[in-house]
Amino acid sequence: MQISHLARAVLAVACTVGSFVPLAARADYPDRPISLIVGYPAGGSVDLTARLFGEELAKKLGQSVVIENVGGAGGTIGAQRASRAQPDGYTLLVGSSNEMAIAAMVNPAVKYDGAKDFTALGVIASQPLLLTASKSSGVTSAAQYLDKLRGQSPGTYNFGSSGVGTSLHLAGEMVNQSTGTHAEHVPYRGVAPLVTDLMSGQLTFGVLVLSSGLPQVRGDKVVALGVTEKKRSPVAPDIPALAETPGFENVDINVWFALYGPAGLPQPVAAKLRAAVADVLKSEEFRRKMQDAGGELAESGLDPVRFQATETAKYAALVKAARIEAP
Repeated sequence: MQISHLARAVLAVACTVGSFVPLAARADYPDRPISLIVGYPAGGSVDLTARLFGEELAKKLGQSVVIENVGGAGGTIGAQRASRAQPDGYTLLVGSSNEMAIAAMVNPAVKYDGAKDFTALGVIASQPLLLTASKSSGVTSAAQYLDKLRGQSPGTYNFGSSGVGTSLHLAGEMVNQSTGTHAEHVPYRGVAPLVTDLMSGQLTFGVLVLSSGLPQVRGDKVVALGVTEKKRSPVAPDIPALAETPGFENVDINVWFALYGPAGLPQPVAAKLRAAVADVLKSEEFRRKMQDAGGELAESGLDPVRFQATETAKYAALVKAARIEAP
């Protein structure tokens, strides 16, 4: 059969365009293991979320998902590596609010943009934070916290977090702003030394991720004053939300986890990964495992780009009001 000159021209153009489509977009993606970067050491809330999510993602994609812990600088080293990876869908990142939305606001050393340098693929889950008190403080409720801090001069009381500009730090600043009180921030290099000082009474108050604080509360080593989301957590329904106490009504903050690829991810690959995230969020087994770990799955159909923009604006307002700067 003869092919017309027009048909040959169309075919030639199609072949030329097709030659510039990344291989991952044309192949049966994924056809080899996927590396899932976590910007923290093993054992933390981001790492645990990534491992549970990675197991489910592997089932949905029919390919192995290998966790790569790239710890350091509050998650930013791992995020930077992911941003510079080949945009083929084989290097992904489970990022949290800390390194994806807050870090660049408080640390000029961060050289990536959490929105522009990544392809947002889906919000996975979130965890509330927990305002705690040392046993020696004598404070056992959010109302008593207010009674103790009101009328006191700045610096009289303090609260600890896992570092400057983390979600934990911003939660403490949100409590300050919402209640009109002032507890001085004490940054720690991680949660372990923070908990140690809380238990010994060297630190009066502390903000912890729920999964980190709950074992200490259940072990009667620290006192839970309330979770930082508007509603109680199904993981610990006996712990009130801070917002239930007059004066704390505007406290609403958490730490969230989302899946990202580098910027420029081919549309077919991004679409397949977004569909896989949606399928994982429908898994009751995954929901149960995340709840056991202190987390709650993201809402179905949540737009990750719009979500991150809204969260970033909230954090920016907190950072500006509290005048937070890198140490």
